[in-house]
Amino acid sequence: MSTGKRAGSRRGTRQPRSLNRAALFLGAAITVCVVAWGYLVYAAIDFGTAARGGSSGAWGFMALACLGAIACLFVGLLLVARMMRALGVTSAPDSPAPAPRPVGGKRAAR
Repeated sequence: MSTGKRAGSRRGTRQPRSLNRAALFLGAAITVCVVAWGYLVYAAIDFGTAARGGSSGAWGFMALACLGAIACLFVGLLLVARMMRALGVTSAPDSPAPAPRPVGGKRAAR
């Protein structure tokens, strides 16, 4: 550590941590999606068992439960990607670069 007229800590004061409300909301939404996905998978298995047992209407309910489970899992994965962005793990995609200018300027383009 140095001493002198301008010697001191180079670090600033720490900023107080605040609650990231967006990440909290996304975490709750992800939890709801995962629970709904699990229930729909269980229901699809149950409807499939009933359908194989002879209940013809259960095939339609099984198909709907499967589609619902697929949708819940897809939305949950999209929300995980958004939460990663809200937490700063990933960043937004960059905008495309503008087209390169011709070499030589305006006179060469004529």
